[in-house]
Amino acid sequence: MYRRAGLAFSATMLVVLALDQASKAYVRAEMTIGRSIPVLPDVFSITHINNKGAAFGLFPGRVGFFIAVALIVLVGIGYVWWRYRPRRWFTVHALGLTAAGALGNLVDRVVAGYVTDFFEIHGWPVFNVADAALDVGVAILVVWLLFSKDVANAPERREAAVADESPCPCGEVGEGTP
Repeated sequence: MYRRAGLAFSATMLVVLALDQASKAYVRAEMTIGRSIPVLPDVFSITHINNKGAAFGLFPGRVGFFIAVALIVLVGIGYVWWRYRPRRWFTVHALGLTAAGALGNLVDRVVAGYVTDFFEIHGWPVFNVADAALDVGVAILVVWLLFSKDVANAPERREAAVADESPCPCGEVGEGTP
């Protein structure tokens, strides 16, 4: 059962990472920096910018710091996976989204020294697929950590999953749940 959760995590992470990198490559190839294409006038545009800072352009020029933060996030996801052995679909996919978001922007920072952003919802800073995945994944994880019974039973779940003797509770990945 845990293997299916690992496959779901990997699939989510790889699909989102591929969408992120492909969309950024397309924007870099087809749009000059600063160009904006209105999709819904005064609501949503595709606007190419290079972000040398964090979310919302905060702390520009600290590439090394942001690389370290992304690596810490990825190590943290590995720890959560080891410690809690998540199997519920929303938790598994939330970790995959968070990992994809961290990796997507990490790749940009390591390769180019900045992150390519292009989604512009007017009145909101420009962002990309990785940013959206990271935000959604973290929001789901916060809800999970605050309200899940899984967290309270983590040590027992981890030992049971390692021994592969754990029962299949309703809602696990691969058990026909959404």
